[in-house]
Formats: sequence, structure tokens, C-alpha cells
Amino acid sequence: MNKDMIKFIRKSYNMTQRDFARIVSCSFSLIALVEVGKRRVTSDLENKVKTAFDLDDQQLQSISTLITEFSKGVPPFM
Repeated sequence: MNKDMIKFIRKSYNMTQRDFARIVSCSFSLIALVEVGKRRVTSDLENKVKTAFDLDDQQLQSISTLITEFSKGVPPFM
């Protein structure tokens, strides 16, 4: 999991960083720092996100693929 995935998940649920932090049980500042790349996603944070949003490794891989395709500017289903 990386900063782009954190931001993608948060925005997919239309949450502020504060709301996301509350759901994930971490500090708002941690989420803010992760999203700007000043802190890395630890295994603890990854596990909290996975638990809070009921995500498995296959779903995380799908999110990663979507982010990659979006960054290319190509629709993912072409």
C-alpha cells in the first residue's frame, strides 16, 4: 500500500483526512503526512485501513491497477 492508495480509498468514500483518520484509528496528521509523501505507509497503518474498509489483498491489487491506469490517462477497460 502506498500514499496514492490511501488517498484513492479516502476520496472514494468522499471522506476528509480527519474522517478517514477517525475511521482508521490513527491521527489526522499521519494521514496528511502520508498523502504528501512525508511519511510512509507502515504495515500497521495498512492493516488498519484493510480492517476498517474490509479490504483484502486482491481488492488492493485492483485499486493499484486502477490508479496505474488513471495515471496513464487510459480508461482501464480498453
